[in-house]
Amino acid sequence: MTGSAHAGTDTAVAHQRTAYPPLERGKAVARLVGGGLLLALALTLVGRFVTGVLTPSALTRWEDGVNQWFVDQRTPALDLATHIGSYLAETVTCIALLVVMVVVLRAWLGRWRESWAVVAAIVGELLVFLVVTALVDRARPDVPHLDAAPPTSSFPSGHVGAAVALYGCLAVIAHREVLNRALSTVLVTVCCIVPVVVAISRVYRGMHHVSDVVFGAVGGGLWLLLVVTTLLALPGRDGGGSPEDARRDTASDVASRIG
Repeated sequence: MTGSAHAGTDTAVAHQRTAYPPLERGKAVARLVGGGLLLALALTLVGRFVTGVLTPSALTRWEDGVNQWFVDQRTPALDLATHIGSYLAETVTCIALLVVMVVVLRAWLGRWRESWAVVAAIVGELLVFLVVTALVDRARPDVPHLDAAPPTSSFPSGHVGAAVALYGCLAVIAHREVLNRALSTVLVTVCCIVPVVVAISRVYRGMHHVSDVVFGAVGGGLWLLLVVTTLLALPGRDGGGSPEDARRDTASDVASRIG
């Protein structure tokens, strides 16, 4: 092999990315729409159970105590910190991050697959959230609110669901595509911490009950799982495929073509 061929191989391997099987768009759309409707139905049933059966109950009284405890802990510094924490999943923040990441991922990876996955993660979560909040009417906690209360139901937390779906999707992509393991670990860790920060911030600021943020996280997590297994499913998944296997297969194919 000539020097230029070696260089071409090195460049190709250095830029190798996780190889995904061709996407069947019709099946993918049907799976996402069907899964989203089932998820919205499940969350609606849970929300109706909480508001119709468990209110009042020992659970809701405990939640009220938690909200009051956070009120008692308020300080100017924590007010500011939780304002920032909550803003990490504010609508304008998610939209801005979405636009930036769509462009960055397309330029970095040279394809649209991951960009569309991020779009599906946040847009789908928003649609599920809107359906559930339209069908579940739960009042905000009866404590002073540090943010203006939106007209949507308190159940589930849209901020937490969006944080799990958006930052979780970015964590999956970073884990698979960032070849520097140390950098990958840092990025994944940060993305995983954000939803926790958002959840605590929303309860601290009196905007949600504990169960709101818990099921916001569950809903966002289940939607993220559906998006990843639909749009970012690894090849040979049933046979235990992994990002490293997919990258090795891609590198082998490139090397054989150059050779």
